[in-house]
Amino acid sequence: MPEVDLFLIRPSDTLRRAAETIDRNRCGIALIVDEGRRLLGTVTDGDLRRAMLRSVSLDSPAALLLDLRKQAGLADPVTAQFGAGREALLELMQRHRIRQVPIVGDDGQVVDVAVLDELVGSRALPITALVMAGGFGTRLRPLTDSVPKPLLPIGGKPLIETLVERLQRDGIRKITVATHYRAEQIAAQLGDGQDRGVEIHYVREDTPLGTAGVLSLLDATSDPLLVVNGDVLTNLDYVALYAFHREHEADMTVAVREYTVAVPFGVVATDGALVANLHEKPEYRFFVVAGVYLLGPSVRELLPATGQAYDMPFLINRLLEAHRRVASFPVREYWLDIGRLEDYERAQADLDSGRFQ
Repeated sequence: MPEVDLFLIRPSDTLRRAAETIDRNRCGIALIVDEGRRLLGTVTDGDLRRAMLRSVSLDSPAALLLDLRKQAGLADPVTAQFGAGREALLELMQRHRIRQVPIVGDDGQVVDVAVLDELVGSRALPITALVMAGGFGTRLRPLTDSVPKPLLPIGGKPLIETLVERLQRDGIRKITVATHYRAEQIAAQLGDGQDRGVEIHYVREDTPLGTAGVLSLLDATSDPLLVVNGDVLTNLDYVALYAFHREHEADMTVAVREYTVAVPFGVVATDGALVANLHEKPEYRFFVVAGVYLLGPSVRELLPATGQAYDMPFLINRLLEAHRRVASFPVREYWLDIGRLEDYERAQADLDSGRFQ
């Protein structure tokens, strides 16, 4: 089992520190303990993302989540006593639909953490990934005059190779790449994926089908489908995305990113001819789509006819109109949409500085 100190934080530590702890142990959980290392509560990756959706600052203390849980009447964290066997731990995880269980002694002191992947062996995620790599990259010209955008080098490596490496790292083994512009270059670069530990197939759009139209060209499957834009550079945790999707019993989960718009002027609210309020140089925060979507098998029922151009916003709205569950998964990791020349330059700088690793 992993070194327990990799999981521990104090109530006064910030949620940002909790996120760093979760990223460091790569097990999706941080344990809040007192001075005697007795368990006070837990912070999961999902807890952090739900806090972000409620506009809770990651600079808030971890104790805030403990208080919110008490106010909501939520149960204490699930634990196991020291000495619990493998089968008992697996039964506990299955019953509560969790992937981690803190192990405590008689005095409540944390002595270990049981992690599902370590008990059963690391498993491939039951997900097929679709990488959208067919765009013309017109805003990146002249760089894309002879090279498709997914093959532009970031730190000496094509962008799409970094994306495939991240998918493979998180246990995604089946990947389909949707191509159109200079499709043969992308296929020649990636091949069948065997040397990368994945299985890569290709679907070519004879004419551009939008951000969702290509879904109708895929073979039917009972696995969830992860759709990733091929021009996104990110360290997003796909394991956490899948866990969040299942936890919320979603038909579709949309990765979102916080976006701030700063208005450089005073904003005036009026009531007829009179000024009702003046807000000087306000900042407005929104969640915007991050180019990553996880679709359950049932979504296929709402897709248009094969070969029809279709975009993700239409699909999402159609799901909502059909009263399907669409969850939002806020991205707290590094994320950059490389759509413009200045974005491409920033990506190179972020890699050189270590901001993206």
